[in-house]
Amino acid sequence: MHLMGLLLISFIAGVLTVLAPCILPLLPVIVGDTLGKGAARMRAPVVILSLGVSIFLFTLILKVSTTFAHVPAYVWTDISGVLITFFGVVTLFPNLWDTLPGIGALNRSSNKLLGTGYLKKNVWGDALIGAALGPVFSSCSPTYFLILATVLPVNLSAGLLYLAVYTLGLCLSLFLIALIGQRLVGALGIASDPRGLFKRTLGVLFILVGIAILFGIDKKIEASLLANAGALDVTQIEQRLLTERAGGSATSTADITKANRMLTASEKALRYQKAPELAQPDAYLNTGGQPISLAQYRGKNVVLIDFWTYSCINCQRTLPYLTKWYAKYKDQGLVIIGVHTPEFAFEHVESNVAAALKQFGITYPVVLDNEYRTWNAFNNQFWPREYLIDIDGYIVHDHAGEGEYDVTEKAIQEALAERAQRLGLASTVAASTVSLPPPDLAAVGSPETYFGAARNEFLGNGTPSSVGTQTLAFPDATSPNTLYLRGTWNFSKEYAETAGPAGIRFLYKAHDVYLVASAATPVTITVLRDGKPVGSFAGSDVNPSTSTATISEQRLYRLVHDTTAGVHTIEIQVSGQGFDAYTFSFG
Repeated sequence: MHLMGLLLISFIAGVLTVLAPCILPLLPVIVGDTLGKGAARMRAPVVILSLGVSIFLFTLILKVSTTFAHVPAYVWTDISGVLITFFGVVTLFPNLWDTLPGIGALNRSSNKLLGTGYLKKNVWGDALIGAALGPVFSSCSPTYFLILATVLPVNLSAGLLYLAVYTLGLCLSLFLIALIGQRLVGALGIASDPRGLFKRTLGVLFILVGIAILFGIDKKIEASLLANAGALDVTQIEQRLLTERAGGSATSTADITKANRMLTASEKALRYQKAPELAQPDAYLNTGGQPISLAQYRGKNVVLIDFWTYSCINCQRTLPYLTKWYAKYKDQGLVIIGVHTPEFAFEHVESNVAAALKQFGITYPVVLDNEYRTWNAFNNQFWPREYLIDIDGYIVHDHAGEGEYDVTEKAIQEALAERAQRLGLASTVAASTVSLPPPDLAAVGSPETYFGAARNEFLGNGTPSSVGTQTLAFPDATSPNTLYLRGTWNFSKEYAETAGPAGIRFLYKAHDVYLVASAATPVTITVLRDGKPVGSFAGSDVNPSTSTATISEQRLYRLVHDTTAGVHTIEIQVSGQGFDAYTFSFG
């Protein structure tokens, strides 16, 4: 691409960036903070100049930190979100600025440096606002990423020149918009009071934008705008200019000319986190005994990681979607890897997990994460949780808990479509999504309730958090969502074990009742609902004719199933010793 041609495109790209979908939600912040009359007019050049310097320096820091220090690009964006939120709070409460340590000295220095008194209490804050917005503005232009990923590594001086011209175009367009805005606001007189409604509204806007950046909401807004922008999507205008300058081929921007705006690796580095590797799994199931890694799929497949544990009812309700997705998309490049991270000791046992795979019809690979190494590598905190990893190894979708299956499947489809294009394959990804009858979880009014001393805070007639033997009796009255026990129980950290005939009582609100339990030798339990045999309301593990179940395997048992949610009392009569109760859960 000719020098002058790319210089011109860089300048145009800077001008167009202010109208890019990822900037439009932020534009009121940077322009709004420069509005006013009198002394406030000087804020525009301070904020915009600081923004331009920030973009320039951030580009160099990004190259150094990602190449040598391995600092993910999203860290800088998070810092931006924190700073913008902070200045929103300061704008709402102006006196807070004066109380910050060292601000007085900074204000005195700024007065000496600029030789004017009317910038007092503004210049440093304005400069920081502009600087904070730099990393956010830097993620919005294909031309910027061409400079970052293609030109800079080859020719530093040319890359810096293009970057400077791009920044100049951006700053000039922002200054023009701010100037027009100042004249309008000055005529209306709505920004003259630094503690008035206008400034406070701007402070709220700062806080909302900062939170949006921190939690990635700005990217969702951008995606929505991109989906509906059509011909007005200025990023596509840039892409066409770059392609035309390259002689009709998209050689220099091959990764960003997808119809729905496929991102380059550099763009992804700013938006997404690289997926960590599977960390020393304790066993590999459904792999023919062969170890697997995420590295072996990078550049070839899309990978969906599912953190789960087999006795978790929330995980079990997710599995039908996972197995159907695997059957539907495995031939189109989707790999699903279950990371089985156990909650209870018996879930460490490989044979128990293998039996669960057979029970749930899971044929995709599963790794045992008994020591929580992969769990910690992903910084995970939930069962279940799905991480979608694209062909470049970036986590492009993340969902914790149940629900939003259509959203996750759409993300899978988009990642597979990108893979097909990258590999030059014909894409046959269907737009339809898997649909299954959803559970009525909104009607559930009872929490997961643990028996073991480590977490049995809902124990109503004994001593919670106490390891050892307790002999208990049912009280005359029961309270909702409170665990009551009868008989002699030996409490360990994870579970409570019967020493003879015993009972359990719990007043719940839900459709279904589940119990995680086990027994070294089979133990028979009888299930009562509101004082009567459960009968037709028996769950799949209970014989409806006798209202009994045999407990032996270490797993989750479904005791009650009701098509209508309501408030009921479940009572379990345990026939003898050696029955281990771990937790109640509800659905």
